[in-house]
Amino acid sequence: MGDTGIGALLVRLRTARGWSQQRVADEFNTLEGRSAKTGKEIGRYEREARIPVPYARNYLAQVFGIDAVLLDQAVAFSRSRRDGAGTAEVEIGLSAPMPESSQVRGDALSADAVQSADFARFIAQRNADELVVEQLEADVCRLARTYVSHPLMEQYIEIKRLRDGVFELLRGRQHPRQTTDLYLSASRLCGLSAHVCLDLGDYDSAATHARTARACAEAVRHEGMLAWVRAVESLIAYWTGRYEQAARLAKAGRRHRASGSIAARLAGLEARALAIVGDATGAIAALSDAERSREAMSGRDDVLGVFGFPVAKQFAYAGTTLLAVGGQEHVQQAVASADMAIRLYRRAEDDDQSVGDLFAAHVDLARGHLLMGDLEGIEEMLGSVLGSPPERMSASIVSRLTALGKELGGPQYGGAAQAAHLRERLQHTAILASPPTAHPPESPT
Repeated sequence: MGDTGIGALLVRLRTARGWSQQRVADEFNTLEGRSAKTGKEIGRYEREARIPVPYARNYLAQVFGIDAVLLDQAVAFSRSRRDGAGTAEVEIGLSAPMPESSQVRGDALSADAVQSADFARFIAQRNADELVVEQLEADVCRLARTYVSHPLMEQYIEIKRLRDGVFELLRGRQHPRQTTDLYLSASRLCGLSAHVCLDLGDYDSAATHARTARACAEAVRHEGMLAWVRAVESLIAYWTGRYEQAARLAKAGRRHRASGSIAARLAGLEARALAIVGDATGAIAALSDAERSREAMSGRDDVLGVFGFPVAKQFAYAGTTLLAVGGQEHVQQAVASADMAIRLYRRAEDDDQSVGDLFAAHVDLARGHLLMGDLEGIEEMLGSVLGSPPERMSASIVSRLTALGKELGGPQYGGAAQAAHLRERLQHTAILASPPTAHPPESPT
């Protein structure tokens, strides 16, 4: 195999086993103990659009049951064919998982790895190479996943730094395939920036970032990101009280032919918005579309976390929609959906436990019991929300708590002491958690 390039060798090894590229990625992820590698990345290795670094080659050797030396020789042959045009391999620390014995030094090691990655980007300002682009994609994937479970401001600083760095790279010169990858990274980082503003209640800034994210996605005609940006724009419209527009934007996003879970998410967003404007029939139909989209889902999400739409989140959206539709049967279904969302998130890995969606499901669960006339246990259902640090609450959760507190002041509760006490707690928590820059509208009841 000494005269075989890495791409041809990987194709030969894969096809000999009758595997798909995604199967190779799945085997790789199982060995690594993560879920970062995708079939798309394996395809890039096979086309030699990317050369797997030594860390990745070690796992690929285990996947195929061969000596890693064979892969090293194939890489050397591929590089020799490029007549010296290939770049020296740089191992970037964030690519490899940290051994448990090193956890106490985690912050220092991560900071050191960031410096290495920044220097690689400095070099790339003159000629963005494949390793720098691959590192950017890895950083985006990591931030997208941790976004849903880590404090917001911890993420914001790095999102902004990476986004601005990608903008600078795109202002320079690079190979066309790297330009395409950089535009996709820029789109995702602008999408993350939009989510930061959305969660802080700065909806105008969120819309600006979303427009830039869409422009970057349109530049490379990436259907998945175009659909995802429509979902964000639908969220912005929803939380600014423009529910009909939110439904239209979600419906428009469903026209993009995108793989993964985005079609289910867009249908869920459309259902929730239609329920608010009183279109119960349309809302229930859209919920059914979301379920069908989930069942017919083709491929996996390229990036997890905030770019994915896990089953738990789908149950959370369904719960909110069914509460808005109203009626005893739908409220009971909403309670069951919210409860299932909570159960699924609690079973997920720590990085996949979306704090915002867990809070939303707890509020929906409490409101469902309230609508069924059951005040008992509501405060306990909200315990994890009310006891959380204020900085962990997004503007949408503050709106939900405010709306629930207002509902508890209704005449049907006759000034009951239990309702008055809970209302006071909700109002106090909402005031403490309100982002200083945000003035979100009240959530619909």
